[in-house]
Amino acid sequence: MNATLKRVLKNGAVRFGLIILSVLVLIALAAPILGTVDPAWLDAVNMNQKPMAQVDWTGPDNQTAQRTLIMGTDSFGRDIYSRVIYGARVSLTVGVTVAIVSLIIGTFFGLMAGYFRRVDAILMRVMDGMMAIPGILLAIALVAAWGARLSTVIIAIAVPEIPRVTRLVRSLVLSIREEPYIEAAVSIGTPTWKILLKHVLPNSIAPMIVQGTYVCASAILLEAILSFLGLGLPSEIPTWGNIMAEARVVFSSSPHNMWFPGIFLGLTVLAVNVLGDGLRDTLDPKFNKRGGAR
Repeated sequence: MNATLKRVLKNGAVRFGLIILSVLVLIALAAPILGTVDPAWLDAVNMNQKPMAQVDWTGPDNQTAQRTLIMGTDSFGRDIYSRVIYGARVSLTVGVTVAIVSLIIGTFFGLMAGYFRRVDAILMRVMDGMMAIPGILLAIALVAAWGARLSTVIIAIAVPEIPRVTRLVRSLVLSIREEPYIEAAVSIGTPTWKILLKHVLPNSIAPMIVQGTYVCASAILLEAILSFLGLGLPSEIPTWGNIMAEARVVFSSSPHNMWFPGIFLGLTVLAVNVLGDGLRDTLDPKFNKRGGAR
């Protein structure tokens, strides 16, 4: 395990992704400290202020003080810097939670479909039917039916990802099931659940971790898309998507309203994808063999 961890950490892409994500996680956790004001507070006097503008800011306590607006304000007079910082919490929460939920459910379905042929015939047809529906349309339909809440958004984004994880795990199980050590375990009467948990599942973990990073990046983007379309969380809860959605109205006069959340969104997705590529390079034996052959 230590040797594997050392090999993973030697990969430059893994280190880059981990550093960027660690900084973003710290920013999200420290949002109440780093955020200068309440992200939902409206100051009608200071609407659409430019970045680094010096203004007299009236806060919730009705006290007026001189402030520097690091990223300016939006068309409602809300501080963009605070909203972007707090928005990191929502985006990272959605990405990580969707990845965990889809991996747990997809792994269970994949194990069942890959190991039991009768289950495979039924379950995979259901998964194929779900994959026939574009993920964004399925997410929009679920959010429209259940309402725009954080739990609803997470479920709506996780549901389209489950079939993809299921197909990956199923393909892994179909390959592992034919290995000699699995046949030996079956021949000595090892219970099926022990075979799945002690032999099949551990040999599927590395590809699943890599897939989880891609699911996380996709979920962060999909949450931003839903918020941008007005189908995500309400504007009282800042997310990078709804910040950009509100900014498009005044983009010609105040483009910075969209730049800052867009930079954070792009950097987060880039870091997660780079991390996934690095993990694939180090954890996938077949990829390593191809790389060594070159």
